[in-house]
Amino acid sequence: MGRETVIVLDFGGQYNQLIARRVRECNVYCEVHPYSLSLDKIREINPKGIIFTGGPNSVYGEDAVLCGKEIFDLGIPILGICYGAQAMAHLLEGHVTTAPVSEYGKTEVEVDRSAAMFAGVSGKTTCWMSHTDYIEKAPDSFRVTAHTPVCPVAAMECSERGLYAVQFHPEVMHTVEGMTMLRNFVLNICGCKGDWKMDSFVETTIQTVRDKVGKGRVLCALSGGVDSSVAAVLLAKAVGKQLTCVFVDHGLLRKNEGDEVEAVFGPTGLYDLNFIRVNAQERFYRKLAGITEPEQKRKIIGEEFIRVFEEEAKKIGAVDFLVQGTIYPDVIESGLGKSAVIKSHHNVGGLPDCVDFREIIEPLRMLFKDEVRKAGRELGIPEHLVSRQPFPGPGLGVRIVGEVTAEKVRIVQDADYIYREELAKAGADKGLGQYFATLTNMRSVGVMGDERTYDYAVALRAVNTSDFMTAEAAHLPWEVLGTVTSRIVNEVKGVNRVLYDCTGKPPATIEFE
Repeated sequence: MGRETVIVLDFGGQYNQLIARRVRECNVYCEVHPYSLSLDKIREINPKGIIFTGGPNSVYGEDAVLCGKEIFDLGIPILGICYGAQAMAHLLEGHVTTAPVSEYGKTEVEVDRSAAMFAGVSGKTTCWMSHTDYIEKAPDSFRVTAHTPVCPVAAMECSERGLYAVQFHPEVMHTVEGMTMLRNFVLNICGCKGDWKMDSFVETTIQTVRDKVGKGRVLCALSGGVDSSVAAVLLAKAVGKQLTCVFVDHGLLRKNEGDEVEAVFGPTGLYDLNFIRVNAQERFYRKLAGITEPEQKRKIIGEEFIRVFEEEAKKIGAVDFLVQGTIYPDVIESGLGKSAVIKSHHNVGGLPDCVDFREIIEPLRMLFKDEVRKAGRELGIPEHLVSRQPFPGPGLGVRIVGEVTAEKVRIVQDADYIYREELAKAGADKGLGQYFATLTNMRSVGVMGDERTYDYAVALRAVNTSDFMTAEAAHLPWEVLGTVTSRIVNEVKGVNRVLYDCTGKPPATIEFE
C-alpha cells in the first residue's frame, strides 16, 4: 500500500513549498506540482487531497493561470488558498472582481465554526490577508463560511463535492489558527491518518540519489553549514567513496570556522569521506575588489565557487555530479519559477550559465531549515552540528555592506565572535532562529581616550523564526546588548558604534544583503 499524499498545485505563489511543509507537519507526505498537471498524472499519484496555492495574477486578466474545471469532478477534496480560492470561484461560475478595499497583513476574520475547515477555531480569528481581487459572490452550490468587514467571502465551502476555499493564507505563522485549519482539511476532510515521518524522506532520497548516480562520481560543495553538512552525509550514505567533498575556504567564513570544518569532515574527523580543503581567500578578495552592489557580489562568489569546484574535479578525474545543500528559502528568494527575485543565492540564482558537470543534485531543495535539521538527526549527525547557526553561502561577503576587504572581514569576524560568545554565556541564544553581526558601510565620529575617531558601525541582528520565510526581531536583554557593545568597541579595532536591528521579515530579509 502506497503512502498517503496531498499535492499542492502551484499557481505562482511564494508560499507554495511553505504550504507543503505545513502539510508535512501534519505527518502527511506532500509534494508540489505545476497548476497544469494533467488529470491522468493526478490519478496516477492518487492524492488524498489537493491544495491550490496563491499567485500574483488575476483570474480575469490576460495572464490568468487556470486549470481545467474537470479537476473538480475527480472526487478528491480540494482547498483553494487566496488566488487558488478565486480560481475555484471563477471556474465554478462565482464572481471575482477587484476589491473596493485591498487587504494586506493581519486581519480579523469572522468564521462559521460549524464549517469543516473551522472546527476548533475561534469565532473571530486573526488571519494574514494579501489580496487586491476578491470573491464578490460565491458559486451557487457554495455557502460562505467566513467574512471580514470588507471581504464578503473570506471562506466558502461545498462540502458535498469536497471543495473548500479561503481568501487568507493559513500556512503563514501570522494566521494564528492556520495550522488548526490545515489539520482540519488534511486529517478530517481528506481523511489522512498522519503517519508519515521524516525518516521516510531520508530513506527515499538516499535510494533516489543512489539510482540517479549509479556508478558515477560525485563532488559535494561542502561549506560546513547545516545544509551542506546534511547533504554531504546523506550523499555519503547513498554512494560512499564515490563522493568527494570539497571545502572552499573563501576567506569569508566566521572566525576559526575553516579549521572547525576540517576538524569535523577532514581525515581525522567524524566521517569516512574523501575531503579536500581549498584555501582560496586571496582569489576571492581579488574578484570582489571594488564591488559594492549586493547581487553582483553574490554572483561573483557563486561563479567563483563553481570554477573552484570544476578545477578540483579535473584534478581528481572525471566527475559526473555536483551536490549542493540548497534549501527552499534559497530557491524562493532567488526568484526561480514565477516568484519575484529577492536576492540570488550562490548555489541557485548565482550559478553561471555554463557548468562543467552532467547534473547538479540538490537533495534538500524542497525542505525548510527546521526540516533539514530533522533530516540531519535522522542521519545521526551530532546535535551540535545539526543545531548550529545558519550561514549564507556567500558568507561574510553579504554581511559586509559595500566593498569586501580583508580588513573588513577581520572586523566583522571579531565582532560576530564576541556577539555569539556573549549570547551563549548569558543563555540568550536559546530559541533564536539566527543571530550575527554585520558591518555597515557607515562611518561616524566617536571619541575614545579623549581622541576623535572616525570608524565603522557594526549592526547586530537576532531573529525568531521557524521557517526563515518570515521572522520577528528578537527582544534581547538590554544588559546583554550592553556587554556586547562594550566589548566590541573596546576590542575590535576600527569600530566605534554598535546598532541593533529591530526589523522583521518582511519588510526586511534576515541577512543585510
